[in-house]
Amino acid sequence: MTTNYNVNITKTAEIDIEEIWQYISQDSIPNAKKFIRSLEGKIHTLENFPQRCPVIPESDLLGLKYRHLIIGNFRIIFKLKKNIVYVMRAVHSARLLKL
Repeated sequence: MTTNYNVNITKTAEIDIEEIWQYISQDSIPNAKKFIRSLEGKIHTLENFPQRCPVIPESDLLGLKYRHLIIGNFRIIFKLKKNIVYVMRAVHSARLLKL
């Protein structure tokens, strides 16, 4: 039996996604809309089997078991708690992670 998870996007992650949109939209609003729609769609794939995503290397330093979903040059950082996926951050892969 497959367990479905609820995906909860934190306010911090929402701000990250807004900043991504702002950055891309400086060059092209249609491209920004397309990328954000794709990003959000892929985030919602975490409703099914979020454990497919690897634990982030920083987990040992943070002392918490975070995972990430890679989407292009971005990492969607999330944690699991019972049947809920908490999306914590959406960051460019070149940025250092700050939770």
